[in-house]
Amino acid sequence: MTPRVWRPGCPVPLSDLRRVTLTYVGFDGRAHRGALVVNRSVAAPVAQAFGQLYVARFPIRRMLPIEAYGGSDFRSIEADNTSSFNCRSATGSSNWSEHAYGRAIDLDPIENPYVATDGTTSHPASRRYLDRARVRSLPGVIAEGGAVLRAFARIGWGWGGRWSGPRDYQHLSASGR
Repeated sequence: MTPRVWRPGCPVPLSDLRRVTLTYVGFDGRAHRGALVVNRSVAAPVAQAFGQLYVARFPIRRMLPIEAYGGSDFRSIEADNTSSFNCRSATGSSNWSEHAYGRAIDLDPIENPYVATDGTTSHPASRRYLDRARVRSLPGVIAEGGAVLRAFARIGWGWGGRWSGPRDYQHLSASGR
């Protein structure tokens, strides 16, 4: 990995990360192959959850390790890329993100935006997805009772769409943070 993605001082050693290759259903309805870099402790459960999403035919735009975007979370989101590991701070914090441990996934981030407390998003393409009641049934949208939350609940993961304050609808994590 490049130093923008992993470097000495990251909270997890390279030896604890695994590249997991997954088959997913794209927005075109066809099967695609993608990859996520995750903590080895969650590799098998993550593969299980994505297997359930494949069976449910939940669409995913693309799935590339963050290295494809030079470690830029912003560029990855703009590409509507589903990703996991990235040695970075949590949004608006100096603390490590759960992504820095490889125990969080951002899924279809355009359809599932990070929403600031004032109700805005930094990504223009996500603006149409801010009213969650209105977009609930659109492709790629994570919704209460839907396939994504059922699959990740089975492995004990939490969802940023349930947070108080800023909501991170794309964010799924082992810790719920």
